[in-house]
Amino acid sequence: MPAPTIPREALQRQPPDIGKAGIFLKSNSSIVGPSEGIPIRFLDRTNEHEIELVAVIGKQGTNIPKDKAKDYIAGYTLGLDMTCRGGEDRSFRKSIDGYSVLGPWFVTADEIANPDDLKITLTNNGVLKQTADTKDLIYDIGRLIEFASSFYTLYPGDVYYTGTPQGVAAVKPGDVLRGSCDAIGAFEIAVRAHQA
Repeated sequence: MPAPTIPREALQRQPPDIGKAGIFLKSNSSIVGPSEGIPIRFLDRTNEHEIELVAVIGKQGTNIPKDKAKDYIAGYTLGLDMTCRGGEDRSFRKSIDGYSVLGPWFVTADEIANPDDLKITLTNNGVLKQTADTKDLIYDIGRLIEFASSFYTLYPGDVYYTGTPQGVAAVKPGDVLRGSCDAIGAFEIAVRAHQA
């Protein structure tokens, strides 16, 4: 959620305080599978793709220490954290119906040796837009779960979007996005205009 990736050369600088970066919650109605398509609502505004690794929580926990965080993960999938640009709070702009793509593949935690070292890519209409390794996240998965669980109790089935690499770009109806990760699989999803 709060952790976009940054270029390696920037890692030498002090990362921002995670408390200031914060996290945000998404509405249940924002979650869709790839077969449903992304229903863009505000066609007069910029709507952007953000490919992310998603951790799926497997057991209940609160105040989870970083070194125990991965014990609470059932597995991983890919997600798109679609964002509509504008002046509203980002929880509104990232929680629009259909703006949280999830799946379709789910890989159990024991099948991924190191989730903090996975290459993820996204193309739009066949053109590479985003590619990065999760080791470049500002905060690793353990720190993200530690922080979130200091505010919220995490429950089985909760999903945690971990952050996006550089290359975020606008999408429009008719575009086809393809996300992939060798350890997880790939998805393809079409962008369409929302219909009331």
